[in-house]
Order: sequence, then structure tokens, then C-alpha cells
Amino acid sequence: MNEIDRKLALESEFPNGAPVNISRRGFLLGAAGTTAGALVLGFGIPVGTARAQQAASTLAPGTRVPAFLEIRPDNTVRFMSPFVEGGQGVFTAMAQIVGEELDMDPSSFIVENAPTGSDYLVIGGKMRITGGSMSVRMSYDTMRRLGALARAMILQAAATRLNVPVGELTTEPGQVIHIASGRKLAYGDVATDAMSLPVPAPESVTLKERSQFRWIGKPVKRLDVLDKSTGRAIYAIDCKVDGMLHAAVQHAPRLGLSVGNIRNETEVKAMAGVHSVHRLPGAVAVVAERWWNAKRAVEALQVDWNEPGAQPLIPGARNMPADFSTVAFSNRLANEAGDGKEAEKEGDAVSILASAKTVVSATYHSQYVHHAQLEPPSALARFNDDGTLDLWLPNQAPEMFQAEIAKITGLDPSKVNIHSPLLGGFFGRHFLYPAANPYPQAIQLAKEVGRPVKLIWSREEEFLRDPLRPMAAVRFRGALDDNGMPIALEAVTVCEGPTEGISGHSDDKIDDTAVEGLTGKAYAIPNRRIAQIYVENPTMLAYWRSVGNSMNDFLYESFLDELADKGKQDPFELRLRLLQGNERLTNLLKAVGELSGGWKRGPFTADDGSHRARGVAMASPFGSHTAAIAEVSIRKGEVVVHDVWEAIDPGSIVNPAIIEAQINSATALGLSQVLMEEVIYKSGEPVARNYDLYPILPPDRMARVHTRIVESGAKMGGIGEPGLPAIPPAVANAVSTLTGQRIRSMPLSQYTFES
Repeated sequence: MNEIDRKLALESEFPNGAPVNISRRGFLLGAAGTTAGALVLGFGIPVGTARAQQAASTLAPGTRVPAFLEIRPDNTVRFMSPFVEGGQGVFTAMAQIVGEELDMDPSSFIVENAPTGSDYLVIGGKMRITGGSMSVRMSYDTMRRLGALARAMILQAAATRLNVPVGELTTEPGQVIHIASGRKLAYGDVATDAMSLPVPAPESVTLKERSQFRWIGKPVKRLDVLDKSTGRAIYAIDCKVDGMLHAAVQHAPRLGLSVGNIRNETEVKAMAGVHSVHRLPGAVAVVAERWWNAKRAVEALQVDWNEPGAQPLIPGARNMPADFSTVAFSNRLANEAGDGKEAEKEGDAVSILASAKTVVSATYHSQYVHHAQLEPPSALARFNDDGTLDLWLPNQAPEMFQAEIAKITGLDPSKVNIHSPLLGGFFGRHFLYPAANPYPQAIQLAKEVGRPVKLIWSREEEFLRDPLRPMAAVRFRGALDDNGMPIALEAVTVCEGPTEGISGHSDDKIDDTAVEGLTGKAYAIPNRRIAQIYVENPTMLAYWRSVGNSMNDFLYESFLDELADKGKQDPFELRLRLLQGNERLTNLLKAVGELSGGWKRGPFTADDGSHRARGVAMASPFGSHTAAIAEVSIRKGEVVVHDVWEAIDPGSIVNPAIIEAQINSATALGLSQVLMEEVIYKSGEPVARNYDLYPILPPDRMARVHTRIVESGAKMGGIGEPGLPAIPPAVANAVSTLTGQRIRSMPLSQYTFES
């Protein structure tokens, strides 16, 4: 990366297929539609005549090599990633996977977000989203094959150039070698010829054995760090086009309110830099020459808000009652009547619970939380003279956004160009939530003013419209035998799952995202019943990092400790006993015990004289398995998490350094959730509109994190999200042990502890 010459390359250089060196930072979109820079997507890799002809054939997604790769004369590689980089390291992982089979050093890759198109639907050949920890695990084989196909094309072109049989050639990183004559060709010397060849049949290439890997499984350095650390990285909030205006909004204080009279509209229009004032569904906007002028002006608008009508103003939105409070809603969830619809049943938990001598009952709660990503949402919209619409916006699913925007504008999808810059953090925030994203507003404003408009939501407006992770109450009952072992467990969750909150509830089926982390547990409890009682939220809902597992593993694993205490069992040993016969999870739990220096629950006195305890928890989200131990103390009434040890078994791995970074990241978010994060509503409005009233984990409260990767060789699982769910219950269980106060809800800031 350091040696790549980042200089401006104009879109006009693309059509002839000549190699172009493109800068991530220096790009500008002209009003006439000329494009410069690596993040201007929608144009893709140059496609010559031969390649264009083959594009008309039925090549499976992920196999049309020229749609993904451009190998340049200087032996650098421009690669179009099907998945969006948001700090999780997917650009580097993609370069490792493709580079391994291509036989090209990942450090020579320049990776960009791919445009929309069927070529990039590499998840099952039907879709692509960056989420659900699916990127690497769901595309691993496809991306390896893509690299192998490209290598085969390079070899064929080199064979023609050297006039030798292709079977006499081999490769070393970036070079084709004819061993018999000692001749060598750099990939860049034959790449133009190679990319004009037909793509071989996917089944014609043989992938490497794991023992042959140069880069997969190694801690390859991240490709995105240099640009991010030197200010070159481009996010949606950085994008610019010629003739662009800026916009800011003021949303209605409650969902569903509509714009009435604007009492000082004339005065605001006269403010410095103001171009125009606009009415939007549930909001007002000011368009100005500079964003700060727009922000100051929109905040000055005095709006009379009208009460909601029968239907929401925006499809997908909800009308917020004026008396809604999270305290009252939490009480309602806890007391909602019913047995729920069964999501999982094994044995006869109901009968066992009715006849058991020892039964433990408890209700646990999870809270609303914000995404609170670093970059506030933004969108840049431009209508072009040729009838197309260009949009630059943070997103996790380009084709989904393209289809939705085509629907709301009436344009053919081919006329909607989605550009996907880097994401400044996302955690599920940048999926398709039309009522909670700025792009519909940016489109309306650009249409009304007849010029490109970049809209940025301030942090206050984002906190007002951020769709939330659901709130839930779970009613647990557990039966113990005479030895204190669990023989039956029932969990009835009262909630609305995020998927049904977004797509609509069906009486005929359970939303898996509402119950994941309660269902699918590997513990050998012979009688189990997991059910859901559906209660609609007045808030808008969204996916949040690790989705249902982020709350349900806290609820389940904490109650399991409560059962252990009642049965006079050590919680670590209880889990080992419940996992007998499950070699993979037994090894994982033992690994985290070893990593922590040996399990000791406590309470105990540490070397610094502080009174401490440890908690343990496990989780199995997104195809991976984790086990975590947390060590805590209480200082001035506040929980201090000193150390977190986490073992993860993702089956097989691509980059251990990225895994370690993701465990650190997931731990930070898990600690933030369990210690302090909570969205509170009063009178239908969120109390917090910025970080002053919605604190997130500060650096001085971050724990030391110790990670062990247990590579079992099983099917590859996810990485980005699995590290989070075991952290909150491990912390809560440690606090319960230390204080003797059972923790049944988050965040711990709700509790009063004595030091």
C-alpha cells in the first residue's frame, strides 16, 4: 500500500480498458457526470469487447473475473469487493482469499466497494449483504475460486506469449515462471491479454490444499489502516460533487407528527447562506451553500407540529404515542399474559416443571440501545441529465437500496447508481430502514432544488430517528433434580423481533431473531420449551450487532448461573457437565479456563487489595462458538471490569489478527451495553439526544482483553458478531457473585452497589 502511487484518474480513461491507478482520496464528480477516484462506484472494472460478450452469458455470480479484478502493469491489483468495509477488515480478508489462489501478495491489492450488479451476489448466488457475519464465511469458496480462475487466465495468456504449453508453467507471487527455460513474466505484463480471454469453467480449476497456503491463516496487515490513519479514507460524509448544496433537518420530536405552520419561515429564508426551506414527511429541512449554515437555520425554525393521522407518514414508520415511556413498556412486557408460540420444544418441560420439587422462576429484561456509530448518517443525491440518479450513502446492501430507491422514485433500477463509500462504523445501522435513513429526504430535496444535495443528520437528529434494538422481557422457569442439576427449562420471551419489526409480523411463524440465543443452546437439559409472546413496539426497530444473541444470551446465561446457585453448583463446572459428549464446546470452555489462568469464581482478594469475582458465559452465534470469563470489582459504587478472556472457535480462519481485533471490538461494545447503554423514552420522546445523556464506554473503562482462537476445523463461522454475546452475561454473573445481588437486567448503571 505504501508504494502505490495514488493519483487522480478520470472516468474518461476507463472505456479503453487501459490500466488506471486510482486514488481513494482524491475524487471529484463533475456536473457533467465525469468521475474520478476509487470510491466512485457504478462503473466497475473496465470491460473490453471480449469480456462484454461473455458478460451476456450465464456466468454464475462471483465467477466473471473481469468484474472483480484489474491487474495493472506495476503488478498492483484493483479488486472490487462484494462486501462493504466498515472497520471489520473485510477488504483485507478478501485480498487474502483471492490473492491466495491468484498467487498475488495481498499487500499489492487496492480494494474498493463493488457497484451494484448480479456479478456480486455471491451469497448463495442470490444476494449480498454485509451483515450477519456472513461476508467471509458465505463467500470463502467462491472468492477462492475467483482467484484460481484469474490465475488460470494469467497462465493461459503467458503460455501464448511464451509459446509453450500451459502445463509447463507455474507461478510465484505475481510472476509466471517457465522452469525449463528460466523465463519469467510479471502478471502485469500479460494481464490485459488474460482479462480478454473467456473465463474457464469453475470446475476446471483446482484449489490449493491448506498446507500450501501462503497468506490464508496468517496475520496479514490491514489494507485500510494507512488511508484511515492519514485522513485519506473517504466516507459518505466526505463525498462532494460539482454544484452541490448542503442540507440539514429538524425532525418532529415524536414519530408520526407532521409539519404544520412554520412561524418564522420568512426570517429563516433571509439568514446568511440559506438557499431554501422545505417540508418533508415528519421533518423540515434547510438547504444552504454550507452545512453549518443549513444546521443553524434549521434549528432556528419554529414549527407547529400536527398530531398523527391514522396511518404513518412514511411507510415503515410508526406513530409514537404521546404518553409512551420505556418504564411503563418494560412493566407491560413483564406482565403480558399468555404462554407464547413455541419456537423450540424438547421433552415435556411443562409437566416436569409442574411436578418438580425445586423450581426457580425469574423475569429478565433487556433494554433499547442505540447503534451510536461514529459517523452520523448522510446521503448525497444527484439527478443527471440522462435520467439517472446517483446516490452516495452508507449502506450494507447495495442492491436492496437500489431496488427500494427505484420503487420510491419510479425509476428503472438500472437508472439508480448506488455508490458505497467506507462505513464509519455500522453495527446493523445501515440496512434498509427507509423511515430512519436520510436518503429519501436527500432525493426529495435534490429534486426540489434541481441541484445535487448532500444531507447530513446531526447527532441530535440521528438519536431522534435511530431505529433501536428491541426491548424484551423473558420469563424463565427451571427445574432441578435432587443433585441440583437442571432437568427442565422454559423461557417465554415477550418482545417483537427486529426482523418482524422491519418486515411485518406473521401469526404463522416465529421471528428467529427474537429467540436466537434462547433457542439452539447445546446444554444437555432434557426438557426445554422456548416460546415468544409478540408485543409490537411503538419505536422503529433495527438489527444491532449480533442481533437477538446480543440480548438473549445475556438473559439465558445469567439465568443458568441462577440455576447453578440454587443447585449449589459451580457455574463453570455445571456448564462442563451439561456439555458432556460435546467435544467441541467442552474444549472451548476448557480453553478459556486455561487462558484465564485457571477458573476461580471468587470472591477473592486481588494483588492490589481489591475484592473481585469472575463470571463465565458461552454463546454460539453465526456459525461460531465462544466462551468468555470476566473479572470484576466495585469501585466507588461502579462496576470495574479488569480483564476479559475469550476463546472463539470459528471452525477455520483467514486472518488471526482481524479475529483478535474483532474480539476486542465486540468486547468493547458488549461492555458498553451491559454497563451503561440504554435508550429511555418519556412522553413519547427519547431523553438522550447526544452522548452527554447516552454515555458509551470510555477508554478508561475498557477491560484488558485476552483472546484464544480454537481452530477446530469445522465449517467456517462468522467473526464480526460472535465475540459480543458472551460478554454481558459473563460480566453480570461476576457481579452477582461479587455482590450477592442477582443481576437480571441491563445496564448495570441501574443498580446500586456498595464498594
